[in-house]
Amino acid sequence: MTSPEDTRRALVVGLGISGISSAIALKKAGWTPVVIEKAPGRRRGGYFIGLFGVGRNAAQRLGISHGLEDRTPANRITYQLDRKGTKRPAMGFSDQPGGPALMVRGDVEQAAFAALDPDVEIRYSTVPVVIHQHARGVEVTTRNVVDGTEHTERFELVIGADGLRSTVRKLVFGPDEDYLRRLNYMIAAYQLPGVLPGLAQGEGATLAEPGRSFWLFPFADQPPAVLFSYRTTDVDAEFAVPAAQRIREVYGPEPLGPTLEQAVRFLEDTDQYLFDSVEQVHLDSWHRGRVVLVGDSAWCVTLYAGMGVSNGIAGAELLGTMLTRYPEDPGRALIEWEKTTRPYVEYFQAFATRGRLLFTPANRPETVLRSAMLRLARSPLAGTVQRLVGVNGKAFTMRNADLEQAARLIER
Repeated sequence: MTSPEDTRRALVVGLGISGISSAIALKKAGWTPVVIEKAPGRRRGGYFIGLFGVGRNAAQRLGISHGLEDRTPANRITYQLDRKGTKRPAMGFSDQPGGPALMVRGDVEQAAFAALDPDVEIRYSTVPVVIHQHARGVEVTTRNVVDGTEHTERFELVIGADGLRSTVRKLVFGPDEDYLRRLNYMIAAYQLPGVLPGLAQGEGATLAEPGRSFWLFPFADQPPAVLFSYRTTDVDAEFAVPAAQRIREVYGPEPLGPTLEQAVRFLEDTDQYLFDSVEQVHLDSWHRGRVVLVGDSAWCVTLYAGMGVSNGIAGAELLGTMLTRYPEDPGRALIEWEKTTRPYVEYFQAFATRGRLLFTPANRPETVLRSAMLRLARSPLAGTVQRLVGVNGKAFTMRNADLEQAARLIER
């Protein structure tokens, strides 16, 4: 165990799930993490997520399993909707192989934060502005976004866990346009205050039309969460008007119908929502010297892959494992960490294309194909369909894998 006087300091940028998980993993590895967060406080609430086995395995080792209760309804059912409110049974997100535990993002963040050692220093309203590497460390200048004061100090390691548009990535690796790949889709995700017309507590729903879709994710013990997802030809223009207004424009001109209408009204009345473009991050390497990226800042697989939170926790936990395994050689630890993690991430980045078809068909032929696949998924031919769309076999194995075990196998 590292003695207190020899404990090395690491700066973690971002207090989201990947950032908190990284801080916990670093602490367990004998490091002293310092966390900075741009927001003035913890972000609460959140949208729907599915936590798969790879994430649950890592969360258990990090000690953040408490509070990650599966909110999947006991007698779950998902309906395919039309604008008039007509319902017919359909395959939902929770019906896929792999047994995802359904919850909201805030559940995971709260569980992780509760497991974080209270001695870990957290500085809110703080961002990095300069990152300069030396032979055996990293000099970082941070700025308080409230009063503008700056502070420079040295760390042995910097972890960028600050999301899709990472500041750490910009400062060390280069501008966003070098690494972001737009899928030309937009999403609006949020949690409702209550159920929607025509649906009971615990019932989910989907509505898919060419280039646009609506998903309602049910929970056993709280109101459902919503996802609007649609295709666009001009991502930048999407942010010119409020999210709810844009949803009304995209899902018109025909009437929304009772279910979608109420969902949009809820969006108009809340400021707790995610409205963003769907983009992936692709880098040849996730680390440069003593600076490493984790989670969406490194690899963003998009919500169409369904693995963002699971991969973020697993990647952070394995980083701590490798730093423990190579305590005198952080550079080697980062190399071995990436060698183990990258095949999983790259698989799910590619998998997102198939996931996008099921979430939001791009055009009429894809809409017809999607409907046919979902009908077959409820038939005796379900196994064949699952193999065709990639939700069985390799996808099942990788979603429920154990990255630490994989690392041990690679070493052999």
